[in-house]
Amino acid sequence: MNRGQEFVIRGYTPGLHALDLIIVGYDRGRDLVYAGRERNGFVPASRRQLFEKLKPLVIPECPCVNLPEKKQFRWGEGLSSEEMKKCVWIRPQLVAQIEFPEWTEADRLRYSKFVGLPEDKNAQKIVRELAAEL
Repeated sequence: MNRGQEFVIRGYTPGLHALDLIIVGYDRGRDLVYAGRERNGFVPASRRQLFEKLKPLVIPECPCVNLPEKKQFRWGEGLSSEEMKKCVWIRPQLVAQIEFPEWTEADRLRYSKFVGLPEDKNAQKIVRELAAEL
């Protein structure tokens, strides 16, 4: 059974005609924390629509305190400094609804999927939900 939670979109990697994947995270106190990258759940039209929303939010530097990661994790859910060179970072303003079955031991989302963009959520109030771990 998959659980759902909102995450703030922190960045993306460009694709051929839109975005390839989004990078998501949550707030932990004053820190912005990387939680995972999402490629699943998109169709070509939703990739293009989201890409258009992200383009005006571009910032020069990574907003996540736990990136780049020092090692590659078992399931490939991390982001190394080499992989980060492909990323475009954005202001934390858009929220994505993500489904996933569990957190990894490294506090990353496992087998996650983009579900949608809830319009009524405040990105500054998105934190890791403990209920998602039950």
